[in-house]
Amino acid sequence: MRIVFMGSPEFAVPSLEYLILNGNQVVAVYTQPDRPAGRGRTLVSSPVKEAALRWGLPVMQPDSLKSAEAVSQLADLKPDVIVVCAFGQILPQSVLDIPPYGCINVHPSLLPRFRGASPIAAAILAGEEFTGVSIMLQEAGLDTGPVLARAAVPVMRQDNTGTLTEKLSLVGAHLLQEALSGWLRHEIVPQPQNEAEATYFPRITKEEGEIDWRLPAVETWRRVRAFNPWPGCYTTWRGKQLKIIEAVPLPEKSEVGRVVALPGEGTVPGVGTGDGILGMLRVQLEGKRVMSAAEFIRGQRDFIESVLPS
Repeated sequence: MRIVFMGSPEFAVPSLEYLILNGNQVVAVYTQPDRPAGRGRTLVSSPVKEAALRWGLPVMQPDSLKSAEAVSQLADLKPDVIVVCAFGQILPQSVLDIPPYGCINVHPSLLPRFRGASPIAAAILAGEEFTGVSIMLQEAGLDTGPVLARAAVPVMRQDNTGTLTEKLSLVGAHLLQEALSGWLRHEIVPQPQNEAEATYFPRITKEEGEIDWRLPAVETWRRVRAFNPWPGCYTTWRGKQLKIIEAVPLPEKSEVGRVVALPGEGTVPGVGTGDGILGMLRVQLEGKRVMSAAEFIRGQRDFIESVLPS
């Protein structure tokens, strides 16, 4: 079987490499064009491109797959199936129609829950005990195609989007290989999604990381985890951004936005919220390294008893 793989971020790399290691014939890898990054705005390749080059695979980086030229180039590869894993582009019907075995998508949620661009963060924000990976046949709708396989993964209290993404990328790679093998051997009957249970979560914006201390501590704690590593959950201290890297919700009460010293070994700060206190464990002041909250307040002694903006 001739496979074309489409993916871009680190999440997609295990799926690509598992396909290769299991002896599949990956004839080309499609990924997003190189983008400028950092202060020098140097062009940076996607993790999938770097992985494909390490394996000596041809790499295609079209700005769009909607042009007749791009569709023709893809059709010339004669793929039997296209595997899509966080590619970053919507595939037009002209592309979906090319492979006889369709386009198979690796989606990091238990569809139909959390369709859309940010399913991993969505599961954390919703307080889900389990999330997972779905392998589906792609169609014109957004994450609406019939499902070939699912695998559930527990969401631990210490998980953030970064750690959960890493877990799901490995689960997805294994599940993809199993589902792909079964699908190509005609052993799997695709299961339609239940539209009545469908939820959608849009792409996260940078502005969503700003903390509103009027929200309950549990909700803010989930946001700290969901927005780590990007865009980060932050407040303002002395005109600078203060990111909350790790936190814990506590049932105690305090004035909204008021920083208090929590009991225990050393001095650890907590902030009053609309319901409970958010205990700070690790923070990062703008221009500084990540440090424990206890270390931070040793250098910012007037932080305790200050009031942070809501």
